[in-house]
Amino acid sequence: MADNEQTRPKRAFDHRLKRMREHGLKPEYRLEQETEAQKDRYINCGWGRLVFANTYQATDKLVEVLRNERPDRRDIAFYVRDPHVLVGSAPQELFLDPSHTFRLNLSTYRPARSRRKGFTVRRLSSRSDAEAINELYISRGMVPVPPEFFWSDLDPRTTTILVAEEDDTGTIVGTAMGIDHNRATNGADQGSSLWCLAVSPQARFPGVGEALVRRLAEVFKGKGVPHMDLSVLHDNELAIGLYEKLGFERVPYFTVKRKNTINEALFAGPALEDKLNPYATIIVNEARRRGIQTEIIDAEGGFFRLSYGGRSVACRESLSEFTSAVAMSICDDKATTRRIVERAGVDVPDQVLAGSADEISAFLEKHGSVVVKPARGEQGKGIAIGLTTAEDVMEAIDVARTFSNDVLVEECVTGQDLRLVVIDYKVVAAALRKPAEITGNGKASIQELIEFQSRRRAAATGGESKIVIDDEVQRCLSANGFTLEDILPEGQKLPVRRTANLHTGGTIHDVTGETHHTLIDAAIKAARAIEIPVTGIDLMVKDPRQPEYRFIEANERPGLANHEPQPTAERFVDFLFPLSVPQPVRTTLNRAGT
Repeated sequence: MADNEQTRPKRAFDHRLKRMREHGLKPEYRLEQETEAQKDRYINCGWGRLVFANTYQATDKLVEVLRNERPDRRDIAFYVRDPHVLVGSAPQELFLDPSHTFRLNLSTYRPARSRRKGFTVRRLSSRSDAEAINELYISRGMVPVPPEFFWSDLDPRTTTILVAEEDDTGTIVGTAMGIDHNRATNGADQGSSLWCLAVSPQARFPGVGEALVRRLAEVFKGKGVPHMDLSVLHDNELAIGLYEKLGFERVPYFTVKRKNTINEALFAGPALEDKLNPYATIIVNEARRRGIQTEIIDAEGGFFRLSYGGRSVACRESLSEFTSAVAMSICDDKATTRRIVERAGVDVPDQVLAGSADEISAFLEKHGSVVVKPARGEQGKGIAIGLTTAEDVMEAIDVARTFSNDVLVEECVTGQDLRLVVIDYKVVAAALRKPAEITGNGKASIQELIEFQSRRRAAATGGESKIVIDDEVQRCLSANGFTLEDILPEGQKLPVRRTANLHTGGTIHDVTGETHHTLIDAAIKAARAIEIPVTGIDLMVKDPRQPEYRFIEANERPGLANHEPQPTAERFVDFLFPLSVPQPVRTTLNRAGT
């Protein structure tokens, strides 16, 4: 028989027996030592410890190891035989995780016939990979891993960390971690498990999650491991659908965790009875985490009230009572906004109110390319960009008038769309917003690609981001020589909108740490001119690391979601309730401000 991972343990055991006889030792003595080495096993995964509950004979020892969980980690007791007994031993400290365990039989698993295109799945290989993994963890609400863990504490023979990298950009858009149980438990458990599957909502290609799971299955199948297990929340229908598609079957094993702030949503019951959108949810969850009372006023509209101590504040997402009606009126009227921030020394593009055809033609001739947008409105509705003919401008004006009686025609400034979130006159996040685009596969029509990408964006943003096929999409396609029925060649990228708004399918990419101070100063200057304490300032820039910019608009209700890893919701709640911030943090912030 060939020497493989299944036969090696027996061969090694026979070799040990021979050596023991040579030294006059009884086999029973050695077996007792091996059995002891297989007891009470756990492995450090960086985000916490994976505790193999099936190796613990005494319940009190298992309780004790979970009690020793670090404050910033999340330990997981897997394969708990009697969860009711374990939780009953420490009901104030432990809870039964509401997750299902699924198993893939690797002896019958068959790899995919063809590899997914557009990205490559490989092993973790650099510090930049580690940083990208932590960004993915944070963006998906997972516990980040100390960077030194990947280089100092990780045993690659026991822990396999995979990343999915886009071929053309080098961006890490997915990751997964696999544990070899045989090595982790000294042979007490012969299986393997999958943890921390995370895919970026900005991933441009389908199948990233599936490719990561398949690659890990192939790694363990190659080692002769009999099966690969995973734990998934019972209501994660998309993930469960993927696992079942790949051949995973549910098995009766249970997971127990310790009650801590990280796990609070799992044992405290549903966070809210009413369904809020992601922009309200991120704030309400942060408030509840601090013990701030939450009252939902109108879930559909995103209205809620937060109360703490003697203060009660009504909000609509990030719009609160601390934003005055005057400031709201200024932001609502884009022409007024422009005049006020221009007087404050902020650079603005040339702009006119849509008037006669002759006036429009003269403005177009002066600038060559223009933007048409409603004077009042939000979420990118009614905006047309890069118009170069008088006919297109007049048609766009008619569309914009369906959203606002007054329509603006503005000099088209090329560059990148930069959103800066300003809270309490400090920039807490800066992100490039990129327009929706598709990538051809040589088979699907452009309309099919748009519809597929729209479904993916909606799933990644809780239904907030969708690509609607409208006149703006048609103009964008026409400018590039395409129609909706055309087949886009494999690998070719095609922008399908010029506006970078998240609600119209755009994506957000954090650049907070590399944004030029001139751009940050401009955002703060604009916010102070409007006298609005919480706002999203949009600038058109050549590069976020360079000082050149033009002011586009100010948002009185900026979305705080999708700006990970920046703590936008935390800073917003800090602003509303400064006394809810722990005293050590307040002291540090006060020192930083002096």
